[in-house]
Amino acid sequence: MFRFQRRSLIAATMASLLVSPLTAQQVAGPQRDKQGEKQHTNRLAEETSPYLLMHAHNPVDWYPWGREALDKAKREKKLIFLSIGYSSCHWCHVMERESFLDKEIAEFLNKHFICIKVDREERPDVDTVYMTSLHVFNQLSGSGRGGGWPLSMFLVPNGEPFFGGTYFPARNGDRGAATGFLTIIKRVNQVWGKEPDKIQQDAKLLTRYVKQQLEGGEAGVAFELTAEVADSAFKRLVIEHDSVYGGFGFDATNPLRPKFPEPSNLLFLIDRIERKKAAKQEYADELKLLTNTLDGMARGGIRDHLGGGFHRYSVDRYWHIPHFEKMLYDNGQLASAYAAAYGLTNREAYRRVVDEMLDYVLREMLDKQGGFYSALDAESEDEEGKFYRWDKTAVAKALNAEEYKLFAEIYGLDEPPNFEDKYYAPQLQEPLSETAKKSSLSEAALDDKLAPLRQRLFRIRAKRPRPLTDTKILTSWNGLMIRGFADAGRIFENPKYIKAAERAAQFVLAELRDKNGRLLRTYGKGQAKLNAYVNDYAFLVDGLIALHRATGDKRWLDEADGLTAMQIKLFWDEDQGAFFFTSDDHESLLARSKSFIDGAQPAGNSVSVQNLVYLAGRLDRPEYLRRARKTVRSSAGLLQRAPAAAPRMLVGLNSLLEKEAGE
Repeated sequence: MFRFQRRSLIAATMASLLVSPLTAQQVAGPQRDKQGEKQHTNRLAEETSPYLLMHAHNPVDWYPWGREALDKAKREKKLIFLSIGYSSCHWCHVMERESFLDKEIAEFLNKHFICIKVDREERPDVDTVYMTSLHVFNQLSGSGRGGGWPLSMFLVPNGEPFFGGTYFPARNGDRGAATGFLTIIKRVNQVWGKEPDKIQQDAKLLTRYVKQQLEGGEAGVAFELTAEVADSAFKRLVIEHDSVYGGFGFDATNPLRPKFPEPSNLLFLIDRIERKKAAKQEYADELKLLTNTLDGMARGGIRDHLGGGFHRYSVDRYWHIPHFEKMLYDNGQLASAYAAAYGLTNREAYRRVVDEMLDYVLREMLDKQGGFYSALDAESEDEEGKFYRWDKTAVAKALNAEEYKLFAEIYGLDEPPNFEDKYYAPQLQEPLSETAKKSSLSEAALDDKLAPLRQRLFRIRAKRPRPLTDTKILTSWNGLMIRGFADAGRIFENPKYIKAAERAAQFVLAELRDKNGRLLRTYGKGQAKLNAYVNDYAFLVDGLIALHRATGDKRWLDEADGLTAMQIKLFWDEDQGAFFFTSDDHESLLARSKSFIDGAQPAGNSVSVQNLVYLAGRLDRPEYLRRARKTVRSSAGLLQRAPAAAPRMLVGLNSLLEKEAGE
């Protein structure tokens, strides 16, 4: 991907450092300060992000991202240590406990570095730039490592990166052969003191590649955008599909490779099925991929069978054991996917999944004003998954013998422990419909027998120390959840869900806009702040369109139209087409990027195409169709090279082609 023209001395030194740690005797022993941490207060105490507030009493002299920290680094000619994480990240908490509460490490950081802490969910622009920097650094240095959080990057005083990693243990010997964080910061400071010019050269080289990666557009590629592009994407999904357990992207030889829900793939399949069904074409292959994945997730431990909703991903191919955090953006998209799948198949299991999921959101993720919180943590009492796990003794104590026998048979407690060799993450051993047949019961009758058992265990679980709830309210994620409620309300004809969607939309429109009508990114502690990104506009408009489909109320159409006009004004690229991720008056970072890849969250450009086509058809806005086509055209290089990387863009392309064919 990159041609490394000059093997950097510093990159090579830093890369070798990570695999050749100093001996433990070369590093001073730990001086951890976990009991008296409240004696320290840093600048994060003024922030609204729960993640940043968690670090407000670290002995590290943290700054939020902003001019104060960046100007101080330039003025004092100090390196910047940039740490990026989020509230539900287990290893972010581990690194805080091990390193950022450690007196010796904090004192060294405070003396030699300007330390900046970023919530990646508040500042996805900063996260994108420096996560890309880490990926490029790893490619250039040949380290073979990947990315992840916590993201730990070292920058020269002007903000250009030169070295980084993810989680580091505090000291050599703490976790096998991994180099300790204290060793790393001492070595980095030593090299900066002796050879600052070489580090500056490394930073410029790395920055050049990062800018190339983020700004290198492919607009104007000679590639015909037809419905056949979606056929190519579907063929790729067939190859990537796990025909045994569902989902996409697996390695049969490595069953412990993580597996994610990838809702953009599911919504692509749903759109493809609906189009083929309307055209009276065969869609059995698409339906198989869709239902196999939805069924696998619904059975597995990635679904919270007691409390409802889905965890962020499974640590294995089988959907058995989740990484236990719960994210609003996943559950919003999956609510839309399962509700639509119910509409296609009439499977009660899908409706049950949605009802449980939305009940969970209303119970645990709803702000009193109507907006939705961001996430639930993966850990409680410093242990990942402790809130959710069970042992046989606790379950047997809660249920009588007959109830325990039924629950254990259906949720896997008759099998060996599936989590950490001694605990259970409850999950269905087979589809409930199949178990019901063996018992000569209907699926509904069997679930009626199980429901009070689940409720009893849920009430017991609710008394445990709870994982942290990240109470910040993000505009874009609320847009995804608004659509989830609106879609479920429309398909299930459930006015409660539509009302929840409307209330959330009213809150966001009232509280997350400035006096000029511009959206803001985040709300917390009674205040909204930060420039919104293109995803905030696109996802909220998508939610408002879903509300219009559910209610027919023109108010939501008008609000969507006004926000789309604002989005075009602030984010549109007049030269190449499509939308930048940041607005035209956003602070300048290393690069101004556009995104077309649909990952855990869809790309703002992908969703925008669908929005533009819908609004063009309902409001007679032919200019919206022209912008939709330019946006798709800007993604032509990606669609030619890897169409399955942009499934939501292909949904938009199909909508665009259908609209143009009808005019």
